[in-house]
Amino acid sequence: MDVRIEREHDVDYWEEVIIIYNAALKQINMKLDTLNEEFKQMHKYTPIEHIKSRIKTSESIVKKLKRYGYESTISNMINCVNDIAGIRIICSFTSDIIQIADMISRQADIRVIGIKDYLNNPKTNGYKSYHMLVSVPVYLSNRIVDTKVEIQIRTVAMDFWASLEHKIHYKFEGNAPAHIEAELIECALMISELDNKMLSLNNEILLSLNNDMAAPEESDKDALHANQQHPGAVPTKIPASAQGGSPDSPALPAMT
Repeated sequence: MDVRIEREHDVDYWEEVIIIYNAALKQINMKLDTLNEEFKQMHKYTPIEHIKSRIKTSESIVKKLKRYGYESTISNMINCVNDIAGIRIICSFTSDIIQIADMISRQADIRVIGIKDYLNNPKTNGYKSYHMLVSVPVYLSNRIVDTKVEIQIRTVAMDFWASLEHKIHYKFEGNAPAHIEAELIECALMISELDNKMLSLNNEILLSLNNDMAAPEESDKDALHANQQHPGAVPTKIPASAQGGSPDSPALPAMT
């Protein structure tokens, strides 16, 4: 690691920094697990498919500092690199992304520092995602350290494209031929169309299910209305809400 060590204490300091970043990741991961479980219990649906988290390697941090013209010191690492601790949230549909971001921002002890909306403003290479830079307090034995974590939220399809695009660029060391760049942009557009299509299908399915659930209730209302119009008549169907069971429940034996 090409980091300038100004004093012997810096080694211990860097190890403490890594402990702090790991603690921040654990805190946010725990919050996300809790939110996902709560959502599942309330709505019978889990917006989060899976979560990936990582601490950036010291080599990657040094490369980033040099790319932006900073010295490779521990102080610059902490102050100038925002994604030392990173979490990637993978969800099913584009509608889940903003919902998850909203749940995170409403946590009392998470402070949102900045947003990069690559959903509505994709990068020139076609990359789409939603980035949040947040700060979370890490409680040590003698102090509280506000620690930065970058959160990326994207769909399964977006993650598929981004992962392969990164591997392709790594092979070409960031200088892929123009025709490959063009193909990747075309693939990104296909991925976007796929996300839109899957969201549309999901909305159609949900609407159909809601209509199916509402149909028996309307039928029950019609039966009650008919009985009120002709009080002396025997109803042909007893609404489920009136008989305390489902429409298919067995009839009670006649009283003698």
